[in-house]
Order: sequence, then structure tokens, then C-alpha cells
Amino acid sequence: MTEPQPSSPFYNNAIYWVEVEKIKPNPFQPRREFDQSALQALADSIRQYGVLQALVVTRKEIFRDDGSMAVEYELVAGERRLRASKLAGLQQVPVLIRAKEDSDLMKLELAIIENIQREDLNPVDRAKAFNQLSKEFGFKHSEIGIKVGKSREYVSNTIRILALPEHMLQAVSDGKITEGHTRPLLMLVDRPEEQETLFKEIVFRKLNVREAETIARKIAVEKTRKKEIVDQELIDMQGKLSETLGTRVSIEKKESGGKLTIDFFSNEDLRAILNMLEKNKEAAVAEALAAPVTEDHKPFEGDPDAKLSEDKDDTEELYSLKNFSL
Repeated sequence: MTEPQPSSPFYNNAIYWVEVEKIKPNPFQPRREFDQSALQALADSIRQYGVLQALVVTRKEIFRDDGSMAVEYELVAGERRLRASKLAGLQQVPVLIRAKEDSDLMKLELAIIENIQREDLNPVDRAKAFNQLSKEFGFKHSEIGIKVGKSREYVSNTIRILALPEHMLQAVSDGKITEGHTRPLLMLVDRPEEQETLFKEIVFRKLNVREAETIARKIAVEKTRKKEIVDQELIDMQGKLSETLGTRVSIEKKESGGKLTIDFFSNEDLRAILNMLEKNKEAAVAEALAAPVTEDHKPFEGDPDAKLSEDKDDTEELYSLKNFSL
């Protein structure tokens, strides 16, 4: 094989045909999720029209102990095409061979740029790739932005996604929530219980980004307001109610009384909350009936109307919300 031209990054600027089994995956490929139906569609196209865009590989010669030489190829760009070619049953694929063996940094950089240009990376894979460039190779966010044609703010905000819990990141990768939904979730990163509740609301109630942001801002305002509340018992009761019912509960205290708000995701959730309250009411009644007779509960002797009024007061007290054990 002739030497590469000095001005060209590829051997002779030529396309070579290489056996698919000799091409090893790029270990720095940032893309982790490949849609199987999309791969199958590409494989069907490749069967009919062939591989229209050559893969990019590096070439490495390996000398064995017996003196013979073997050649290996490592993929730099085109993993989706390589996978689809294997599905299509191709024995060989067209490749461009890079003239020099690339460093680990160059392999990662080229793979990221190819995926970014083709918009093939999901938000989580993109965030992990940017983070790898930053942490492992010391790139500043502004430098990454220049390489991928994005702003420094875009890179920084993308990497911030990784602060979310793993199951939320998986939901983004799976398309259950959008990249836009990560912004309101990140607003609650220091309040994991509220963050989890909002995540469930986004998934089950199909909240759009604006609705999710409205809820997140409301929670942030409530957090500021709670700092001014001196009634610690009220705060504790709100937390206990929220934990017991498994949903967001807010208590708003006013000059006289207050307001209790319980959020629910579906009719099923509402029925579960009502059933819980009903069971507590039945338990309170059973406890009252099983109580021993004391001086305060001797058979009544006196005005029947007065006794009726007293019983009514006791009943109202019995079913009061404050007697429920949640």
C-alpha cells in the first residue's frame, strides 16, 4: 500500500473494502442507545442500495510471535452503519482509513462531533460525552463549545443534566420525558422528595415543560416562605402528611385556621387517599367502642335533650381530621 499524501488525513484519499468482522468498535463511542427498529430500517436500505457513506477507521498492524502479521481496524465514525451492515448480512463495508493512528482524545472527539452533526446522540449520552471531554481531557466548556459548534452555556447546561438521579436520566434516554423537562427538575435538585413528586407528575399527568416549570417555581417560592414560618410543628405535620400519602401536601396557615392542599396524580391515587382516611375513621370508631367505661362515660341520668347535644359534639370531635392517624 502506498504512503498517504501529506495533505490528506486518509490513505490515498481512497475508499477500501474491509471485512466487518475485522472492525472493532470505538471504545470512546459516546452513543449508548441504538434504536433497533431504526437499525433494521437502515439494514433494509443497505440491502437494497448498499452503504452509501464510507465508515472511518484507523489501521493497526500486529506482529505475531511466529513472525506473521495481522491487521486490525478500529472504528472512528459510523457505528450505526456498521451495526446495520451486520444485520443486512454484508461481509465487507467501504471505509476511509485515517493516515495516522488517533489518540484516545481524537477518537472521542471525532465520535462526538460526528454524532452531534448527525444529531444522533440523546441528551444524556451527549452530556456524558461533554463531561468526559471536560473531566478526563481537561477541556473547558468554552473549548468544547467551539469544537461542536455550540455555545459555552449550551455545554454547561447539557452537563448539568447529569445531576439528576439515574432513573430520571433513563427516562430522558427512553423519551418518557424531554430534555426541556430536566430544567424544572434541576430547580429542585436540593429537594429530592419534591423533585421525585414532580417527576411522577410529568410522567403520569403528561405535563408539558411550561407546566412543570410553573410547579417548580411555586415550590421554590413556598420554600422561601417556609423559612419565615416559626411554627415548626406545622412544618413537621406537612412533611408527615406528604410522606404518608405519597404525594405533595401543603399547609397554608392564615390568621384564622388555614388551608390543606393534597395533590394527586390520578383517580386511582385519589381513591387510595380516601380509602386511607376511611380506614383511619373506622379504626377511631372501633377504638372508641372498645374503650372501658369510666366516670366520664357512665349511663346518663338527666335531661335527654342535653345528652343528645353532648353526643353530637362527641361525634363531631371523633370524626375530626385531627384524630386521624396518617
